Amino acid sequence: MVAEEDTQSSESLAVALLDCKLRGLEVEQAVESYEKLSGKIWLEALRTEWLVYSEGFNPSKCYFPVKRLVDTLCASLLLLLSAPLFALIAVLIKLDSSGPVFFRQVRVGLHGKEFVLFKFRTMRQNAEQGTGPVWACENDQRVTGIGKFLRQFRLDELPQAINVLRGEMSLVGPRPERPYFVELLDERIPYYGLRHRVMPGITGWAQVLYPYGASIEDSYEKLQYDLYYAKHMSLRFDLRILLSTIKVVLFGRGR
Repeated sequence: MVAEEDTQSSESLAVALLDCKLRGLEVEQAVESYEKLSGKIWLEALRTEWLVYSEGFNPSKCYFPVKRLVDTLCASLLLLLSAPLFALIAVLIKLDSSGPVFFRQVRVGLHGKEFVLFKFRTMRQNAEQGTGPVWACENDQRVTGIGKFLRQFRLDELPQAINVLRGEMSLVGPRPERPYFVELLDERIPYYGLRHRVMPGITGWAQVLYPYGASIEDSYEKLQYDLYYAKHMSLRFDLRILLSTIKVVLFGRGR
């Protein structure tokens, strides 16, 4: 039995729902049912009281220190093992187009703190000159030939292992956004700032479940997945996301 939160003040409904519970039926809020069925939090029906008093958003005490240890070890190992791949990608980028191998961009991280994110360059140099900040999109004309390949297998994200070692990112978490878009989305999407209460990641729940998107509507959808992740954070959940990401990389289902 599912009940909408807005109707809970009705005494007659309360009596009816209590009767259902006394007869052994399970009664839960619509937002909780939506969450279980979809793997995301129903943003449109979200209430502050639910965020504060619902179960979740309360990882175990050992979660953060253990996660940091795992992040450090895995990022170090990734950089060590992928060193030959880094060299090969660097050569291919240089042969494909003029410009630097690495792309540096300011992103918004934990508690709204800005940091410089590292990626392999996949677009032509000065791609936003004359346009200002523009969301990357599918079949983006600014993307270079080798850039399309790197994006398809998400290899352009490998240098972010450096950000993980610096403590600016985690392996798993909401993807960090640019300050320009954060300001825009904060104005348009309720509770958007909540995603900055969690360390950003190289990959996340939204990235393995939601197709590539570049709009306010897409950001709205992704936020629902990000909040679901924040509510259910655990080492087991992180492992599940990492394994799903490996499948995306192996089968080239990236951007």
